[in-house]
Amino acid sequence: MQYRDYYEILGVPRTASQDDIRRAYRKLAKKYHPDVSKEKNADVRYREINEAYEVLKDSDKRARYDTLGANWEQGQDFAPPPGWQGAGGPHVEFGGEWGNFSDFFRAMFGGDVPGGDMQDIFAGRGAPAGGRSRSIQRDREVELTLSLEDVAKGGTYALAFRSSNRAEPTTLNVNLPRGIVDGSRIRLPGKAPGGGDLYVTIRIAPHSVFEVDGHDLIRTVRVAPATAVLGGEVDVETLDGSVGMKLPPGIQAGQKLRLRGRGLPRRGGGDNGNLFVRVEIAVPKHLTDRQRELWEELARLEK
Repeated sequence: MQYRDYYEILGVPRTASQDDIRRAYRKLAKKYHPDVSKEKNADVRYREINEAYEVLKDSDKRARYDTLGANWEQGQDFAPPPGWQGAGGPHVEFGGEWGNFSDFFRAMFGGDVPGGDMQDIFAGRGAPAGGRSRSIQRDREVELTLSLEDVAKGGTYALAFRSSNRAEPTTLNVNLPRGIVDGSRIRLPGKAPGGGDLYVTIRIAPHSVFEVDGHDLIRTVRVAPATAVLGGEVDVETLDGSVGMKLPPGIQAGQKLRLRGRGLPRRGGGDNGNLFVRVEIAVPKHLTDRQRELWEELARLEK
């Protein structure tokens, strides 16, 4: 198989801090998320970005990866030495979407159960040294990426994963309680292999319109210069539909206005988070002769 340079995939140096890695991942994930990206091969790039982040965000996995050294080059043939999968200290739990990792990733980190691949591990199957199948009772971690709309409406979500020796996928129903946010963890007692608990970490996919900050949402609205100067009302699309928002006269570019209760639900049935609307002044690129005359007249009055 071929070596994969995770630092190059995320566009960061090997000395990058965890914050730098996180920022690079969020930027690329937003750009290449298949639901919003128009880039060619966005789904492939999105999987590569998530695989790279899965390793570099975790200090143990990153340390093991870094032991390969900086002299490897992207695409260079790689063969893990004997016992590599079991080396490197304590067991590393896996997040992410099972089955979406490359052979290189599996070779480095897929040795939790000797003889089994990652899907077998997740399903509680694997062949130990003696060749006899065994089940491991251990709590497991998995990440579930949902759209912002799914998180807002809640309900039940089907989490499907596939084992290499089963034709049909296994499905678990995950109830999304009110008030979950990016990073929330849901415990499914006894649903991990051998009867352990399965912990599902919720991740919110990058959205084409809204930024997410806890329970609050942020979006940008463009307004005409005259509206910014004189004030007025603009329509703002929220998760619940369009609402009218009043702009005070003289509003500045970059200023934020708050729409109460238009964010994500909170736990305990309280008020929703807020929607913060960032104002952007839409400067016209093309003017009619009459419009140019008016702008020139206004410019003379301002002198």
